[in-house]
Amino acid sequence: MEKGYTDILARPFLQGMREAGAEVELFYAKRLMIKPCTGEFHCWDEKPGECYQHDEMQTLYPKLREANILVLAVPVYIPLPGVMQNLINRLCPLLEPILEIRDGRTRARLRSNVQIQRIVLVSTGGWWEIGNFNTLVGIAAELAETMGIEFSGALLRPHAYLMIRKGELTKKGEEILDAARKAGQALVRHGKIPEDLSTSVSRPLISSDAFVKLWNRRYGAMNDQTDT
Repeated sequence: MEKGYTDILARPFLQGMREAGAEVELFYAKRLMIKPCTGEFHCWDEKPGECYQHDEMQTLYPKLREANILVLAVPVYIPLPGVMQNLINRLCPLLEPILEIRDGRTRARLRSNVQIQRIVLVSTGGWWEIGNFNTLVGIAAELAETMGIEFSGALLRPHAYLMIRKGELTKKGEEILDAARKAGQALVRHGKIPEDLSTSVSRPLISSDAFVKLWNRRYGAMNDQTDT
């Protein structure tokens, strides 16, 4: 968590938000006991706005209702970690059970006592290409659309481990984190992540061919050690 690549990217982004005047609270989903949603819509049908499951989501709900921006910081899995999927599913009590059609899709909206206006994604992955994030970006964008709020952009860092060499940030790694900090400032001040900063965070550090060779050599060496 505190030592992962997603945390390395998210922290300067959040720091930039603070520098621009935002109050920021950070929660690690993995540390919270969050049960899976059972899909019974108790929060819509029986007690609107209330989840019947009493776990640590009950700590998050008041924070979420008061927040203006929800930042999801998630590494790419297949497509995302299970604990984060549980958290996203458990956001259902924040929605009104009143449906409408927007741009040909069935949507809902946030309840009147929920202040969230924007969702942002911060994500890192191990593979080379930016397209590896497409599913995760789609999830965040769809969540915003369903809530009737703005998806204000994404900071995506492919082959994130190449920001670090021998336990230290590289010069390019430092530049990436500086761009992430500026992106956090811009989000608070202007309501979105500027394209030039998101591009700076995502830019390739090596060619795709060089990446594949480096990756395969790395794991080939690990396999050789296992065999011996």
